[in-house]
Amino acid sequence: MVEQKLCIGKISGVFGIKGWIKVFSYTENKENILNYSPWFLQKDSQIKTFDVLSGQVQGKAIVACLDGINSRNEAELLLGWRIYIDADQLPPTQPDEYYWSELVGLKVQTLSGLNIGVVDHMLETGANDVVVVEGEKQILIPFLQPETITSIDLEAGLMTVNWDPDF
Repeated sequence: MVEQKLCIGKISGVFGIKGWIKVFSYTENKENILNYSPWFLQKDSQIKTFDVLSGQVQGKAIVACLDGINSRNEAELLLGWRIYIDADQLPPTQPDEYYWSELVGLKVQTLSGLNIGVVDHMLETGANDVVVVEGEKQILIPFLQPETITSIDLEAGLMTVNWDPDF
């Protein structure tokens, strides 16, 4: 997938007989996934583009109607496909705010300059987000600015942390 695309969910099921799909959303408020269109669906090397015609919360699920998907059989063919959007569809961030996708892949170093790995992904824990760093070993660092995350330089691809890598 092109770097300018962000994964915001996946198709997890079908809903009804008219081609509606169930969506597992990665957006902070799960229904926010419906605010974006078009969706770029990807599975393996296949990519398909769909406009979102309609969508809603249905019980605990999010359901959506995509342009050109008109039957349950057509919807079933999309099961497991990941949902991407263009990065420029997202609103700009405030200073010291970051989208998780911007942090993934950053090199992580301590205040003393020791390289401890690369940001693999982020976790939401409720109290605060957690940076998962993969290096010689996996390290979990609370995303607390400026206490543990002292600086982030997206252009340099670097996150500096106040963290003992042996912790």
